[in-house]
Amino acid sequence: MRFILLAFLIFTLSACAGKDGRPFDIKNLAKSDIDLVTDIHIEQIRKLTRRLIVKLYKRNPRELKKNSGMTIDARLSQLMTVDRPINGFLELGHLDGVEALPLAFSKEFKGDRVFALMAGITGMLSASYNNQLEYYLLDEISQQKLYDSARNLETITWQLNNRTYDNGEPLLFTNGIDENGIPNYSYERVLGQMIIVQDMMAILVSDSTNRTINKVVQSFASMTFIPI
Repeated sequence: MRFILLAFLIFTLSACAGKDGRPFDIKNLAKSDIDLVTDIHIEQIRKLTRRLIVKLYKRNPRELKKNSGMTIDARLSQLMTVDRPINGFLELGHLDGVEALPLAFSKEFKGDRVFALMAGITGMLSASYNNQLEYYLLDEISQQKLYDSARNLETITWQLNNRTYDNGEPLLFTNGIDENGIPNYSYERVLGQMIIVQDMMAILVSDSTNRTINKVVQSFASMTFIPI
């Protein structure tokens, strides 16, 4: 049953990645089924993360302008890498990963909120895959980190929809209604897809290793995020 599920996920996620298929690579001989599926999940989560970064900056151009001369491409270069600054990002008070997330939702924070949020998300997701872009036979992955990162993404989704300044304006603009009265929930959909990817991967790892996932109950309204 497990291998049927693996085959199904490989087919499904490959279809999402494109219709041109994946050419054979000799290095895949050093990968197990779960390694190949993990690689696909990493690829998908990175695509979704990149999409979210671009969407947030386009919706919140004022955040990018807080750093003179900064561009979306420059931010992508900073964020979409596993080679993170050892001591965190200077402009975030040397914070990165989960520790940077509260900055994005602090009314007192004067810096680039999108950068704080996405430094938190990208660092957290990278940590959930041990800061690797590929997996091989002897590599290990934690089902708990994957599961916990999904719960943090749920909290982030709630915070984005509910955290506001004292005047009621959102700290970061995301979902909304356009001039024609049509709701736009694309941000929530992207985050929802990211949650699904992480949860699916957590279940697969748990199943393949016979390790239990410790379920947690978390208050979305809390500013506390699960360490990864």
